[in-house]
Amino acid sequence: MSLHIALVEPEIPPNTGNIARLCAATRTPLHIVGATGFRLDDRAVRRAGLDYWPEVELHRHLDMDALYQFLPHSRFIYLTTKAERSYAEWRFAEQDCLVFGRETRGLPEELLRANWDRCLTIPMLNRNVRSLNLATSVAIVLYEALRQTGALDV
Repeated sequence: MSLHIALVEPEIPPNTGNIARLCAATRTPLHIVGATGFRLDDRAVRRAGLDYWPEVELHRHLDMDALYQFLPHSRFIYLTTKAERSYAEWRFAEQDCLVFGRETRGLPEELLRANWDRCLTIPMLNRNVRSLNLATSVAIVLYEALRQTGALDV
């Protein structure tokens, strides 16, 4: 049993690369949902110097429905700057899937509205800053979830 990270239509290769490294280091499966703004084939990742790529448990999904079907026992948690509840107030559990949206637009509005009770945010002290970098956001929330579920007790 483990946590899962899902990226919905990621657009920036270095962000996905950083998140893939994080997932490899923490043995967290990475799910890419929908189209990416870049290639993820073996040749492309080798050229980008992602030598840890074989350590990543990567799953590709056509859409959110395919992700839901692939992880039928997971609880899906949606991260967005629009939420009111902080990730620090949430009680994470094994098999939770942390869902993050595109760098430029985040998760679709209708997805957030349909799952508002499971939407979380990362509080920012400076309200003039719109959002954090995607890879930074994933790391913050994933390590808190790993801490809460005892996965870091090695």
